[in-house]
Amino acid sequence: MKRVLFILGVLEDEDIDWLVTIGDRQEIAQGTTLIQEGVPTDAIYILLEGILHVCVSSLKHQVIARLSTGEVVGEMSFVDRRPPSATVEAATSSLVLTIPRQALSQKLEQDLGFAARFYRALAILLSSRLRGMIQQLDEASQWQPLELSPTDLNGEMDISLAAIRFDWLLRRLRDGDIGQSARS
Repeated sequence: MKRVLFILGVLEDEDIDWLVTIGDRQEIAQGTTLIQEGVPTDAIYILLEGILHVCVSSLKHQVIARLSTGEVVGEMSFVDRRPPSATVEAATSSLVLTIPRQALSQKLEQDLGFAARFYRALAILLSSRLRGMIQQLDEASQWQPLELSPTDLNGEMDISLAAIRFDWLLRRLRDGDIGQSARS
């Protein structure tokens, strides 16, 4: 399951529209470092296309995770304001939606409904990641996302609606109806 569905399943349509409007669609060349371990980041990223690798210096930069379309990165540093604990690099040419920290922080301060939904979505996303890592500690040396079914979420969100929203977001971003032109 695409991790972005955890966010899109909790947020309302207006929230998603705001993210698309404020976000910047960025093409990332293969080999480009998106997030550097230990260096503060000023955005959250949604991977729209491509593959990202996650590595940590303590393991001699060994790839510990392979992220694909629909993953969210940079959210941990956004939540706890600590520098990233891993480096994220583009394994292939990739496309991301970059959501600036400052704009997101302002929105969270001004719109309490959005803030409640956004932080709830992040909590579900981070919980899912933690459960997946715990499940796989004894299995493989490389972490893979835990696959969940809609029944695993006990009515927490509408996964079907989230999938529709993700498809809509991708179509909108592919058509260039985003970011810079919307803010100009």
